[in-house]
Amino acid sequence: MTAAVSAAPELVLASQSASRRAMLAAAGVPHHSVSPAIDEEALKEGLRAEGRTARQLADALAEAKALKLSIRMPGTLVLGCDQTLELDDGAMLDKAADPADAARVLRRLSGATHKLHSAAVICENGAPIWRQIESASLTVRPLTDDFIARYIELDWEQFRWCVGCYRIEGPGAQLFSAIKGTHFAIQGLPLLGLLDFLRLRGVVGA
Repeated sequence: MTAAVSAAPELVLASQSASRRAMLAAAGVPHHSVSPAIDEEALKEGLRAEGRTARQLADALAEAKALKLSIRMPGTLVLGCDQTLELDDGAMLDKAADPADAARVLRRLSGATHKLHSAAVICENGAPIWRQIESASLTVRPLTDDFIARYIELDWEQFRWCVGCYRIEGPGAQLFSAIKGTHFAIQGLPLLGLLDFLRLRGVVGA
C-alpha cells in the first residue's frame, strides 16, 4: 500500500501590503492575505520606549503580526512582515502623514545614506518557527525643492503607504545614486531566504 502524501501547509500573509502580495505571487508562492488587526502604532511606540533599535523593531512587529493570526489559525504557516527605516544617526522615520510631511522626509533623506530593515517571521500553532531580517543601504542623491514637489505630485497616491516616501519599482528609483542590497528587501520582504524555508515545508517545489 502506498503511503498517503501529507498536504503542504497553507501559507497566510498577515498583511494587506500590495507590494508583498505581488512579490509572493510573482515568485509563484500560493498564499492568501489576512489583516492581523493589531494596533501597530501603539505597539511601535511601546517597543521604541523599550529602546529597541530599528532592526529589532522590524523583527518584533513582524512577529507580533504573525503570532496574532497564528493563534487563531492552527495548522497554517502565518507570515508576518515589517520594515523600518534607519537614518545615518540611528533615528527612525515613519510613513509620511501628508504631502507636506513627505516633502520634509525627502529633504531629510536628500544627499544622505539610510538603511531599510525588512523582517519576516513565520509562526505555526502560536509560536515563531522561522525568521529573517535583511537590510539594504540606500544613498539618496541631492534633491532640489522643484524635483521634490514634482515627484510628490506625480506619485503621492502610490508611495503614501511606503516608509521613506518611495517605491523603488516606480518613479522612486530616480531618488538614488547608490544602492546596496536586494530589491526584495527594499520592497519589504527577504524573499530568497523565505523561499528556502517554504521549499523545506513543501509550500513551493524543490
